Amino acid sequence: MLPPAARLDRPADTIPARHLHSSLNKIKHPINIVRWTPEGRRLLTGSSSGEFTLWNGMGFNFETIMQAHDSAVRAASYSHGDDWLVSADQDGVVKYWQPNFNNVKAIQAHNDPIRDLAFSPTDSKFVTASDDATLKIFDFSAGIEESMLTGHNWDAKSVDWHPTKGLLVSGSKDHQVKLWDPRTGRCLTTLHGHKNTISKTSFEPVRGQLLATCARDQTARVFDLRMMRDICLLRGHEKDISTLAWHPVHVSLLSTGGADGSLYHYLLDEPNPPPGTALTLAPYDSPDPSNAPAQTIYPAHRIQYAHDFAIWSLDWHPLGHILASGSNDRVTRFWTRARPGESECFNDRYHIGEAAAEAQGTWDRKGGRRMMREEEEQEMEDEAEGLEDQKMPAKQPVLPGIPGLPMPGNTFHDGTSVGGAQSHIPGMGNVGLPPPPPLNGLPGFTGLPAMDPSKFAAMFAGGSLPPPLPMGTSAGMNQNFPPPPPLPANFDFSKMPPGLFPPNFQLPPGFPQPSNATGGELAGNGGGSVRRRGPLPSQQESLMEEQRRGKYRSAR
Repeated sequence: MLPPAARLDRPADTIPARHLHSSLNKIKHPINIVRWTPEGRRLLTGSSSGEFTLWNGMGFNFETIMQAHDSAVRAASYSHGDDWLVSADQDGVVKYWQPNFNNVKAIQAHNDPIRDLAFSPTDSKFVTASDDATLKIFDFSAGIEESMLTGHNWDAKSVDWHPTKGLLVSGSKDHQVKLWDPRTGRCLTTLHGHKNTISKTSFEPVRGQLLATCARDQTARVFDLRMMRDICLLRGHEKDISTLAWHPVHVSLLSTGGADGSLYHYLLDEPNPPPGTALTLAPYDSPDPSNAPAQTIYPAHRIQYAHDFAIWSLDWHPLGHILASGSNDRVTRFWTRARPGESECFNDRYHIGEAAAEAQGTWDRKGGRRMMREEEEQEMEDEAEGLEDQKMPAKQPVLPGIPGLPMPGNTFHDGTSVGGAQSHIPGMGNVGLPPPPPLNGLPGFTGLPAMDPSKFAAMFAGGSLPPPLPMGTSAGMNQNFPPPPPLPANFDFSKMPPGLFPPNFQLPPGFPQPSNATGGELAGNGGGSVRRRGPLPSQQESLMEEQRRGKYRSAR
């Protein structure tokens, strides 16, 4: 099959009528935003929990998930240079992201939820639309507000920046569509045509001559900017239209998502009127184009049961062969073109419903549920693999009084550097302790009486200390050598913190041996100390105890 760019004169062949895959997270939340990455290798989804999820663009399986915002993600847009991603949330916060999803900046753009945002053609500025009924233009590099556009009488629900010109369009809850000059902040004109809240406004990205709007009045309209009037009225939806998306290659292909989960595709040069409906004439073919009524266009293809609930976002793959949809039913779905000669996809449960598809034998309810369960399990496995916790290395014996510094000879490989962890003193890596320095050179010291040097070295290597000598009375010790300060009378070595003494450390005779601290068990594991809690009482035992106290009674 040729890509859409190779068949510019056949937009009908690009209509995504075939369901490819349904992707859903382990912990499910409504999907508010779907955006393909600029190279088309992954799909980014933003949920009402503030999470970003990345799905593979080939296998449609889970890749990674991250907590991007503290509240619901409401808008996201990639820059035209493909270098930045800007997202906005329910709290009015705008965040800057690099292609590797490193968050470099966050600004408080509005105090109310931000519903939409868009980049300027040069990526030097971006505009936001908020529930505070204003539009704000920000300098991207500085993150500073440059101007505020006021004129809407109610919440601003959508905004878009023309792909090549200094022109803004916004839609509001006041049923109005306004065009703005971003340089002066002046409202150029107001387009009246819808009778309810405007849900989406979007410039046509290829030629930039058309503007599409949709509203909660079950209609969508296409305006010609050269004539500054509507030329097409898109009908067919039975419920409100919640979003729309232009095809990135075919100028005449427009897709809309409804509040009932339906997905419709319109060809602007094919009216497709239903039987019994009169064909209307396009304003371009009318003798008086300025005053001729807009041509009514009906869907070229309908996917009535694409989702169970409202479709919040649509986005085309950069090549134009896959359409992604995010819905309030917590599912992200991928749609593509039908293969030549394929007809089964037009009778699946997404086109005719589950009951009709089961009656025709094109869908098995039990098999479909089993397949959905298997897909969920696979997504859970992929997510578990992607979010596997990094296990900490085993605790190693440490030098007394120096936490984190391992004993000599216990260097381990943790996989973070060549040769293992480098947390040892240079010269003490894999060699034993150096021999003790000679004591005969100390001033006033003439040697230890009755002490075998080999025995002293053995005690030092074993981690124990020789018994203390009485100061000022031993032979060979200068009488003027100051004695160490005495310990408190009630000093208890058992209260010393764990890890202060090396493993198998023996105090000299006369000192109390350290014991386990009260309130928990200290057990050495590989030389380290871990605090283990005692077992908690079970709920059954707690309930029985409360029943014995007369606070609860068994149900009769």
